[in-house]
Amino acid sequence: MFKFNNYKTISLIDKKEWDNCSGKVNPFLSYTFLKNLEDSKSIGPNTSWIPNYISVEYKNKIVAFVPLFIKLDSQGEYVFDHTWANAFYNAGGNYYPKIQISVPFTPVTGNRILIAQDLDDKFYEKIICSIANYIEKLVDKNNFSSAHITFCTFKEQSYLLKANYLSRIGEQYHWKNNKYKNFNDFLKNLSSRKRKAINKERKHIKNTKINILVKTGNQITDLDLKKMYNFYIDTSNKKWGQAYLNQSFFELLGKNFKEKILLIFGETSSGIIAGAMHFIGKDTLYGRYWGCIYDIKYLHFELCYYQAIDWAILNKKKYVEGGAQGPHKIQRGYLPTKTYSSHYISNITFRDAIEKYLCKEQEIIIKDIVIINKKYSPFKKKN
Repeated sequence: MFKFNNYKTISLIDKKEWDNCSGKVNPFLSYTFLKNLEDSKSIGPNTSWIPNYISVEYKNKIVAFVPLFIKLDSQGEYVFDHTWANAFYNAGGNYYPKIQISVPFTPVTGNRILIAQDLDDKFYEKIICSIANYIEKLVDKNNFSSAHITFCTFKEQSYLLKANYLSRIGEQYHWKNNKYKNFNDFLKNLSSRKRKAINKERKHIKNTKINILVKTGNQITDLDLKKMYNFYIDTSNKKWGQAYLNQSFFELLGKNFKEKILLIFGETSSGIIAGAMHFIGKDTLYGRYWGCIYDIKYLHFELCYYQAIDWAILNKKKYVEGGAQGPHKIQRGYLPTKTYSSHYISNITFRDAIEKYLCKEQEIIIKDIVIINKKYSPFKKKN
């Protein structure tokens, strides 16, 4: 019924056909973003992300694509399976290589099976089931340990669960725009204590006489992106010890992706000292990279959260996603949200062990979300 093709590079795929399937909701799924990763050599040969994109044809027409990668480690995925890899290794098996279906270095929910926009739900489900079966065959044929579809949508996860994939729930913190008129309107919905705390933090930044620069589109210069890359490298060295992206990637963003970028800088009399890079989606603003030359109290919160909320309200975005992890976001109006991933494990014994682990993990995460919303939400209690 369906015909599958594999591509070692996205350059072999027609941009218009890819974007017809990826849509315009999520910028990270676009042809240009993925090609920038390849062209900058952030992924591909000599990295742990080896592209092997899949196209799906039906009656000589491409109806879907899959951003599939052969993975040689678990770096840059943000759905951590290092303990699985160690357990597999200790049992005498090789966990790598494995299949990874996601956007490299990008902990953002979105479709992972990119299906043409003009297809109905019934056909949609058939495509997902067929792709799930095809991926299983790829794993078994190549003697891979597993396949992982991370940060997929709830809908995709539901269909993959029917196809015998294990489901994993994660947790992130997102801000929701409840049709606020401005930042003060948002603050009115917080408890008095949280509102005062945020006002105190923002006042501190004003008193330090840091000027806030907000740039997007053609306002962004090559020098701005060079500064942002340097901030990114500095943060990577301090927090992770490894930078996944290189300067060429940031330069390419400046050449062909500026309309999807929001840069927020902190500037003093000595020049720009801090920056946060956000990406603009149809309904969502995505916070991604941050860095600062000097350790200035509350500046991270101002550039990454408060300015992002300001911009989202002004531009009528429904959500702000601040990236992976970070319970400190809660008191700043970002509430816990479930994320989903689906996993095919070829070894039955190993699969059973992981399934038990995921059930316990899910219980903990769901309980955590309930407790946060009930006890630690910064918003006023409803009567």
